[in-house]
Amino acid sequence: MKRHRPNILLLSVCLWLLSSPLCIGSTWAKDFVVVIDAGHGGHDPGAIGKISKEKNINLNVALKLGNLIKQNCNDVKVIYTRTKDVFIPLDRRAEIANNAKADLFISIHTNALANNRSAKGASTWTLGLAKSDANLAVAQRENSVILYESDYQTRYAGFNPNSAESYIIFEFMQDKYMEQSVHLASLVQKHFRHTCKREDRGVHQAGFLVLKASAMPSILVELGFISTPEEERYLNTEAGSNTMAKGIYHAFLTYKREHEIRLTGTSRTIIPAETDEENAENEPVIANQSESKSDIPSPKKTLTAQAEPQRPIPVENGTIDEEITFKIQILTSSSPLTKSDKRLKGLKNVDYYKEGGLYKYTYGASPNYNKVLQTKRSITDKFKDAFIIAFRNGEKMNINAAIAEFKKKRNK
Repeated sequence: MKRHRPNILLLSVCLWLLSSPLCIGSTWAKDFVVVIDAGHGGHDPGAIGKISKEKNINLNVALKLGNLIKQNCNDVKVIYTRTKDVFIPLDRRAEIANNAKADLFISIHTNALANNRSAKGASTWTLGLAKSDANLAVAQRENSVILYESDYQTRYAGFNPNSAESYIIFEFMQDKYMEQSVHLASLVQKHFRHTCKREDRGVHQAGFLVLKASAMPSILVELGFISTPEEERYLNTEAGSNTMAKGIYHAFLTYKREHEIRLTGTSRTIIPAETDEENAENEPVIANQSESKSDIPSPKKTLTAQAEPQRPIPVENGTIDEEITFKIQILTSSSPLTKSDKRLKGLKNVDYYKEGGLYKYTYGASPNYNKVLQTKRSITDKFKDAFIIAFRNGEKMNINAAIAEFKKKRNK
């Protein structure tokens, strides 16, 4: 009887595959986890329109978004905070995401304005201090969910969603996931414009309790205005809900693909062909997008408007000592900007640093956090969603740790 010798080469390859970091302990060995939160539910209807309730619109789009991801992304684990018409407390929603060690948290809502039946468009929000009464009003409406909880004063440490004073807690709070959150929010708005053909109301910040408690990049999407009859009808159609879910889905794919490339140098996420043209636009991710698209000139228009090429802003010199330097990040771009670029809105002495292949522009460097905070307030009218970052020894550091160290030194 003839014996078959084992194929040494094949055996070696199999052993290598089994021990490969792609199979053990790598980013790809772990599913990408996204938690999708359908706002409101149960005895909390959310905003109420002429023909529908917000809670049902939110759930419909959330389930459609999750199904798109499940059907097309085998490496993604989708978790819903609710899949039916039930009430889930705000802190429980964040707890679900934290317990799942989620990579992303997407909360879906529908906007409303009292005494306004003509407002249109979708917006995406990240955590931060509201810079306007309009932004504060959105946060107050969404946070008022806690009033449906009998013990809300205890559970939320006396936070009153209807009191502007309660929102001062967001003044010194710096979310370490802010940059990723703002980037994802910008991608969502880009696809709302192009994929969904909807009016773009921009990226904004406000004090949302559900985002505050989430320990991962998090966004809150306002699909449209249930208080506007035309938008309410659209969001209650199959075509409307499918389109809005598709827009968020495409933004998710782009974010996930960039995340994988940043961590491993490659990606297995496939971007649908229909979005190739949108990705090729190379639009900057701007932290202060306003409701008017005309405030954000595209790179193509900016280049053609210039009579001759100008030198880009020189790279900033990082701090080369142990002292912490605070700076205000005003915007991010995928390509260098010149000193006269309209997106800088006339601001002088702007610097930038490079991170993850992006150019991130800063203003107002100082070791004094209070001074930088005051400077940030002085440019609020131009850069409403700018935020403070910190460096030490030329390296970016955790802003919460930097603020804590600054306060400690001041108290000595």
